[in-house]
Amino acid sequence: MTDDFYLLQPIPHPSAERRGVRLLLWRDDLVNPALPGNKARKLKYNLRQAWADGHTRLLTFGGAYSNHLAAVAAAGRHYHFETIGLVRGEEHLPLNPTLARCVADGMALHYLDRATYRQRAEPAFLAALRRQFGPVYLLPEGGTNALALPGVAELIGELRLHTDFDAIAVAAGTGGTLAGLVLGLTEADYPARAIGVAALKGADFLRTEVEALLATAGAAGASYELHTDYHFGGYAKLPAELRTFIQQFEADYGVLLDPIYTGKLLFGVLDLIEQGHFAPGSTVVAVHTGGLQAWAGFSQ
Repeated sequence: MTDDFYLLQPIPHPSAERRGVRLLLWRDDLVNPALPGNKARKLKYNLRQAWADGHTRLLTFGGAYSNHLAAVAAAGRHYHFETIGLVRGEEHLPLNPTLARCVADGMALHYLDRATYRQRAEPAFLAALRRQFGPVYLLPEGGTNALALPGVAELIGELRLHTDFDAIAVAAGTGGTLAGLVLGLTEADYPARAIGVAALKGADFLRTEVEALLATAGAAGASYELHTDYHFGGYAKLPAELRTFIQQFEADYGVLLDPIYTGKLLFGVLDLIEQGHFAPGSTVVAVHTGGLQAWAGFSQ
């Protein structure tokens, strides 16, 4: 037993107890106070590569309420990188709380109209950015690339120090965290199910993204589940049912979930438990990946 056992929190929800399922919440939002949640794991080996390549400037992409932009800005301040954020959409002043935090952490913001933003992965567009901004280490939207997966995969070993488990579930936005968990299970040859709960509408395309990432990491064909019915209308939608669920979860278990990812994750996991998706006696771990800064934007 290590001294971070507090990161693993039992969730004795009536649905879980009724179905004989042991539900645990891994508090990845508490692991690194400077960079809470899965974003720190995705950035770990990217930042090492950036230093190894001699870069002092990071450039990345995100929407106006992006957890990833906020994390890159914080990482830049903490690890002494200059940071540039290319933001989808037009500038709106005053800045929302997410972008204001980015600027406070030293990030230079530039805005791209939506048509231009869609070119963010095209080689010609990336070459133009390098001409415009000079030598930069490019991080994709959401921080999801091949180097993101090993950092996420390390969570499996950390979790196994505390408990055996039959399934591990995570919210899916770009698919990188889900792919990283699948990689971790594969490398450890550990027979648990990796489950993704999509946070955005029409997320079937994520299967292609996850499988491409796994192939790059040498884990092609590894199994996982992706559930796409818990999006609540789409990315960053917060209908009354989801808000009420998040409020009740906090009242019952003392844990605030974020409105974009982990709220949908726990709603989905509990619904799957209620449907009998997990056998009685199973241990299911849901991962709280952080993202609580999003509440400032919703409150605004």
